[in-house]
Amino acid sequence: MTARLIVPPSPAMTWGVALLLCAVAVAGLGARPGPQLRRARLLLADGGPVGFGGPGSSFLPDWAGEWAERLRRWARARRELACLPVGCGVALLGHSLVPLIGAAVAVPLVRRWLAVRQREHERERCEAAVIEMCGSVAGELRAGRQPCEAVAGLTQVELGPGWPAVPAAARFGGDVPTALRKAALQPGAEGLNGVAACWRVAVDGGAGLAAGLERVAAALCAERDQRDELRAQLAGTRSTAVMLALLPVLALLMGSALGADPLRVLLHTPAGLGCLLLGGLLESAGIAWTRRIVRAAEGAGRGPA
Repeated sequence: MTARLIVPPSPAMTWGVALLLCAVAVAGLGARPGPQLRRARLLLADGGPVGFGGPGSSFLPDWAGEWAERLRRWARARRELACLPVGCGVALLGHSLVPLIGAAVAVPLVRRWLAVRQREHERERCEAAVIEMCGSVAGELRAGRQPCEAVAGLTQVELGPGWPAVPAAARFGGDVPTALRKAALQPGAEGLNGVAACWRVAVDGGAGLAAGLERVAAALCAERDQRDELRAQLAGTRSTAVMLALLPVLALLMGSALGADPLRVLLHTPAGLGCLLLGGLLESAGIAWTRRIVRAAEGAGRGPA
């Protein structure tokens, strides 16, 4: 029999792997379950609650499920903090504080990027809610209901803090067009201005409100489809930008695999620090320039509202 020599991992490697696993756990807790997973949980729970600790998840006690849910919500609200474990891991592997400082600087930038994405999601959600509201009210008008009755029942629509005044105005005989224009100030709810114009014309001139709402919904759907098509066309540009941004990381991994120890050169020599600073500036400038090009293309594709 031949004896095998087992070399234990270094403490830096152990801590780096542990911190990377912590970052992956934070990212996993912050991820939102997809519709297929929610549907499966709902089926397995027999229509009951689908969260942690509910009737459909007996593998966790109530107190553990409650704390797990709180931890998941906190992780979703603080996803940018995942940069810190990654920075700590790289700092331990490279025996330098530079990656940790870079991770601390990256936290507000990632927080801003996540906030922009959240605002975009909220805008798209409001646009979809406006389209759904126009179709619902038009259907009820076709069925013979009065406009005020059809709008007064839309209390569950989520279109920002200004929307509850709209069904209240319809229920108590208030100025519905003015309430619609105030609710249209919510980002993504600009289509309510068209609804207010249709309401005013229908009340003053006797025109059909259902046909106007259907036209507004069709125009909003066409604008959304145009935006989705433009995003599909720009997907190649975005993928190329992401790939080019990840090339330095791949180069570091290849250098480490070949035994060149690039982290020591970058973090412990003047030439390496200069290259790291210059490369970071060029990387940031390239990402900003690509983002500007994509935003200009999206703005040109949208056109006037």
